[in-house]
Amino acid sequence: MSISLSSLPTRLTLLALFTATATATASFYFLFKSLRLRSLKLSLNNPSPPKILFLSHTGTSRTLAHRLHRSLSRNGLPFDLVDSRHYEPEDLPKETLVVVVASTWEHGRPPPESDFLATWLSETATDFRVGSLLLSKLRFAVFGVGSGAYGDDFNAVARGFVKQMKALGAVEVVPLREGDVDGGDLDEVFDDWCAKLVAVLKGKEDVVDRDDGECENDSSYEDSDEGESEAEGSEIVDLEDIAGKAPSRKSVVAAVENNGKLKNGKKEMVTPVIRANLEKQGYKIIGSHSGVKICRWTKSQLRGRGGCYKHSFYGIESHRCMEATPSLACANKCVFCWRHHTNPVGKSWQWEMDDPVEIVNSSINLHTNMIKQMKGVPGVTLERLNEGLSPRHCALSLVGEPIMYPEINALVDELHKRRISTFLVTNAQFPDKIKLLRPITQLYVSVDAATKDSLKAIDRPLFGDFWERFIDSLTSLKEKHQRTVYRLTLVKGWNTEEVDAYYKLFSIGEPDFVEIKGVTYCGSTATSKLTMENVPWHADVKAFSEALALKSQGEYEVACEHAHSCCVLLAKTKKFKIDGQWHTWIDYEKFHDLVASESTFDSTDYMAVTPSWAVYGAEEGGFDPGQLRYRKERHHKSSRIQSG
Repeated sequence: MSISLSSLPTRLTLLALFTATATATASFYFLFKSLRLRSLKLSLNNPSPPKILFLSHTGTSRTLAHRLHRSLSRNGLPFDLVDSRHYEPEDLPKETLVVVVASTWEHGRPPPESDFLATWLSETATDFRVGSLLLSKLRFAVFGVGSGAYGDDFNAVARGFVKQMKALGAVEVVPLREGDVDGGDLDEVFDDWCAKLVAVLKGKEDVVDRDDGECENDSSYEDSDEGESEAEGSEIVDLEDIAGKAPSRKSVVAAVENNGKLKNGKKEMVTPVIRANLEKQGYKIIGSHSGVKICRWTKSQLRGRGGCYKHSFYGIESHRCMEATPSLACANKCVFCWRHHTNPVGKSWQWEMDDPVEIVNSSINLHTNMIKQMKGVPGVTLERLNEGLSPRHCALSLVGEPIMYPEINALVDELHKRRISTFLVTNAQFPDKIKLLRPITQLYVSVDAATKDSLKAIDRPLFGDFWERFIDSLTSLKEKHQRTVYRLTLVKGWNTEEVDAYYKLFSIGEPDFVEIKGVTYCGSTATSKLTMENVPWHADVKAFSEALALKSQGEYEVACEHAHSCCVLLAKTKKFKIDGQWHTWIDYEKFHDLVASESTFDSTDYMAVTPSWAVYGAEEGGFDPGQLRYRKERHHKSSRIQSG
């Protein structure tokens, strides 16, 4: 018998069936949600308390985990706080609720201390013998901590944890959020995620579990593209998804653009948060990516209390030296960074670019304004103050990587036109930029370690091919005719035992000079765990320098020292030691004349005699006898002692 679908009774019957089915589906849906919430409450009341696990190396994730622990405790939600390096992964199937704060260290890897947990989870999730129900009793939430400068590796560990735990049957109660330590809004993103977690745990918001396999902000997941297309093509949006949806990185970028933070399609390097952090440290920010700051040695020589090691080694006038940079960004995150990583990072120039002439003008104006503030300070004479208002030197080494600035040559030319010498420091990650660089008064390359492993550990470079870039940067120095320097920073326990390895690098770049300096301790922070135990004594620096000179078999000798800075200078013997007298100082007027002539010249054409007080082993230890040495005694008593 055939039934006409157009008949009224049949249509009513079908409508009734559909209504009954929809009602049953809705009832099941709410029952399912109720069971999940009940399961979550049972997790909170379980005899084995829920846990906060953190994966941390520099301390950022540890700090955030402690903050979360306090927040949950204030809301009557007891959790155990556990360092992942002390956690047994085999206990995960026994857990009912775990919150993870996970850092991604370098190249998508977890912190070394947490590698065991991450490896166990990764291997277990892909082991076909385990199955997908191992963590079926577990409810979890993950917050990721990483650096956006690492590109595709950004928060790879946190993303992996979410994918792997769900593959093993665990239920995500709050969506993954990803904090960017270089984005300036880490605290804001974390606090928002914490509030969402507290609301869910207290039953004020529903549990949100994305079962479609899509993990937000991760285009590498297998189901990601499909999940996005389905959402975009559907007119029905689940309210549960809306409640737990966190803003994506794309939406954040769009919001920034709408607020006028992008210019000509490019973002500004210095965000409001970065600007506030740097200004708090005394920096004067120029435009959108440059900065200037008055050096303590500038203040010291203005007061007649001695100059820096560049005064002793090369004859600069410290009170007439301007410390600046055209790029606050860097491609490394060094463990001894004295800026504590408050500056941005990046592997290429991706920001709005300011005019080089404007940068020079603003740098000089801001610098001279800071000099004027020294008027009336004890020891500052009118003569020295007036000299300080006319800078003769520029140390392009303030912070970041100045050679990244696309118009670095134009900026250097502008300084030379004003007869301001240039001391530029590069971190050995941009060899092509070094090759294109026009004459610099003195070009430095930071050689922070002598082996691939130690360089990675100390500089924490963003580039995967950092070692090749490092070697190419040293090689590029050979082609330079002006003065070149290897700059070594000694860190006890990290690189002070690498004398042989350091010497092998000499033949690659054949530098005119090698500066060897003890690391400056700037306090332990979340980004650096160095202590005073890592700071070598001047005697240690001298011993290391003498050992290097001995290795060179006379090619280099120890020429100068500045005991106050724990700094020693090696110089090429045949080139700069003439008739037994060192010529490490610079004839600055001769240098500017040579640059203006546009003729070919080399480092021997503008060298000058080194005064006896600056020579290695002199009684003065590199302190200019024309200055007054100021010693601060214990118990805050001070005295002035005439040197020399």
